[in-house]
Amino acid sequence: MRVTDFLLWDPGDGLRYELVDGAPRAMAPANTTHALLQNELGRLIGNQLLHRGTRCEVLAIPGVIPHLLSAHNIRIPDLGVTCSPFIPGQPAMTDPILLVEILSPSNQAKTWSNVWAYTTIPSLQEILVLYTTRISTKILRRDQDGKWPNEPTERTLGDLELSSIDFRLPLVELYRRTGLPQAL
Repeated sequence: MRVTDFLLWDPGDGLRYELVDGAPRAMAPANTTHALLQNELGRLIGNQLLHRGTRCEVLAIPGVIPHLLSAHNIRIPDLGVTCSPFIPGQPAMTDPILLVEILSPSNQAKTWSNVWAYTTIPSLQEILVLYTTRISTKILRRDQDGKWPNEPTERTLGDLELSSIDFRLPLVELYRRTGLPQAL
């Protein structure tokens, strides 16, 4: 299936789908920790962007089209930030600079598949992965030459720093309402 067909497709089953290499893939509903992290980080990023008066916007569950096999892929991250103007109702976010995935135990392989597909998006500067079973993040950040690292950087303590949007927050603050224990 092509992206153009996928955007017109209605399976009529009430599920949310993304298009992966030409095949629709159903997405499970988020668990409460996942939903809380998505809402909290989206709110915090949105508030900062608004306070700074930037033209950037944070969007929940935006469609993004990886550069690789772009006619057959539209992936759905948990959050995305773009500084490009968008047309209300457009089907996919253009020129994302930051994408966020929230990793649940049941979807790890699919999530990491999406993360590596995102690295083909030319405008993308950072990818943040949040865990739902522990206070932990992994981040991929392009270097000054535009290359991605082979492995993400993990953080379990200290500050969450997103250089693409000049955002910094104590990691425990992001996770404060999840009930997950802090690493020692």
